[in-house]
Amino acid sequence: MIAAEHQPADDNDRHTQLLRGVLDMCLLALLARRPAHGYELVRRMEDADFGTISYGTIYPLLTRMRRLGLVADEQQASPNGPPRKVYALTDLGRVQLDAWQKQWDRFAGTVGTVLTASDHDPSRS
Repeated sequence: MIAAEHQPADDNDRHTQLLRGVLDMCLLALLARRPAHGYELVRRMEDADFGTISYGTIYPLLTRMRRLGLVADEQQASPNGPPRKVYALTDLGRVQLDAWQKQWDRFAGTVGTVLTASDHDPSRS
């Protein structure tokens, strides 16, 4: 890993932009493994090394995905406190996740090919 003092100034901005493009797909993938409430999804994203993701990012996205029929929510009792919404993938969500995974695989393959092409030589400018 590159030390912070040697990272380009826009490193955090680049990370944020990349995350915006894949956050919904990653949330669906996490929910495909097991249903979860928003707090748990934030924690699982952080555990996966995505860095800090705010609840203000996750909850509106979950609401949008629920409106689109990709996830469903239900109130479940909490061991300590009020009931909480637990989100689960719907059948439509599974279909969408599969399509997005295929699209991601093609896209990542294309980017990987460009980045590792034999004519990629930073010293030739």
